[in-house]
Amino acid sequence: MFQQILNPAHNLGLTALLALIPFVVLLVLLAGMRVTAWLATIIGSVVTLLMAVAVWKLPLGTGLHAYLLGSLTGVWNIDWITFWGVVIFNTLTLTGVFDTFKSWLVSQATADIRVQTILLAWSLGALLEGLVGFGYPWAVMAPILVGFGIMELDAIRVAAIANNAPVSFGALGVPIIALAAVTGIPLMSLSASIGKIVAVLALLPPWVLIYLVTGKKGLRDGWPLAVVGSLSYILGQFPVSQWVGPYLPDVTGSLVSFGCLLLFLKVWRPRRILGFGGVELNEVAATRNEAPKLSAADIWRAWMPFIVLIIVVVLWTGPWSPLPKVSWLLLKVTGISSISHKATDVEFNFAPFVGGTSILASWIVILLFLRPRAAVIGQVFKNVFHQMWGAILVGFFIFGLADVFNFSGMAASLAYAFSRIGPAFILLAPILGWIGVALSGSNTSTNAMFGLMQTLVGKILGFPLLLLPSLNSVGAEVGKPIAPQTASVGVSTSKYVRSEGEVIRHNLGWTLVVLAWLIVVGLLYYFLMPGAMR
Repeated sequence: MFQQILNPAHNLGLTALLALIPFVVLLVLLAGMRVTAWLATIIGSVVTLLMAVAVWKLPLGTGLHAYLLGSLTGVWNIDWITFWGVVIFNTLTLTGVFDTFKSWLVSQATADIRVQTILLAWSLGALLEGLVGFGYPWAVMAPILVGFGIMELDAIRVAAIANNAPVSFGALGVPIIALAAVTGIPLMSLSASIGKIVAVLALLPPWVLIYLVTGKKGLRDGWPLAVVGSLSYILGQFPVSQWVGPYLPDVTGSLVSFGCLLLFLKVWRPRRILGFGGVELNEVAATRNEAPKLSAADIWRAWMPFIVLIIVVVLWTGPWSPLPKVSWLLLKVTGISSISHKATDVEFNFAPFVGGTSILASWIVILLFLRPRAAVIGQVFKNVFHQMWGAILVGFFIFGLADVFNFSGMAASLAYAFSRIGPAFILLAPILGWIGVALSGSNTSTNAMFGLMQTLVGKILGFPLLLLPSLNSVGAEVGKPIAPQTASVGVSTSKYVRSEGEVIRHNLGWTLVVLAWLIVVGLLYYFLMPGAMR
């Protein structure tokens, strides 16, 4: 049985530098040379395997076995969910249902830019993140915000900052599923711990959004909107993350947020109607052209797919369901950890009724309601393959890379080196997630690469088990506005195509503000509520 080596270079600093080489390679390829993600992960995989064999003495055959099992896990646990999530989104788009839903929401907003920003960028953006992720909330929301009078570069920043809080539960919970896969921590435990952190993190962004579109002037009488916007999202997100799982918190959070905001606007409106930049608008002049009148049947048709998705996924994946526990095949390769000196393994568990299958079942039920033509369904799959083939390959290769990195002992060596920082590492944990997403462009990939290392550091230092990996995931969501790959998708509907650098620079400052808030949240849980992270 393979025995991991803790300090193969016989110098802890040099060992740590060697363990960082795969990440440096990915950084250079993705951020420096702008190599496409799937090709970068292939090259990174080769480098990681060579380092594992040459330095950490992982037998080549064992390393290839671990790589294959990790890659299969990436396909079945990650790609299977994201594929069907995008199928649902494209089905709603091509049948016109999503446009109806969007038009209905726009018609509910007042002419005040603060209302439009919270209702659409914050709440609708969370729904898009929950279903699809991958920068689509930016791409969809930025043109809408431009239509409301926000300058295009600022509109992209607003869409990006609004997208902060929902990312860990994005794409139907894929980042958290990835984190559970590489750390071995139960999925429900991670969903609950990350949900607790996100619930506190989400208190800040609506205030930032109102400031970005109207400045201090907009906060003076618009602050109730920030309070309701944040608390209503948390009201829908938090219970689901704690007791149902990671698949739906963004979806329920956004839908509850819509409902609470629309009810609130019936009894409260800002004293002044403000446009972008805090410019006061005349109520009559500010009124937009009326959106097309929608019948009750149109509105029901627009809401129905989300209701179906929630019902099917909750019944299918909740703790009460036996379906996710069904296993048809379990393959694993086992070694001995250099830190715990106990068995550690990479495994592939073919559980046919995992979360992705529940999304497929939801789509089938939605089809029964919508009854699209066969040509529309064909176009849905054509679009999905065009959009997703690169992401599917990344899911395969990044998990192979991550599991070789972890199984070879490279993660343990890096964790042991980082543990020398001591308890102050609590400050670094979210920053590593923030850096990781800037490298990879993906919260999922960041959790795959850094998740086990963060967990091992926590074990060495005696931190609450769930705290560091959870901060890694939420740190990655905070870094999304500066991730080049996310930005490239987010600007696809703007004039900033191939000018992602300008967008990233524009987003950076406020991303650092939210990161600082996350560090405070991490300290809060570490010092005052450690039991919530055990």
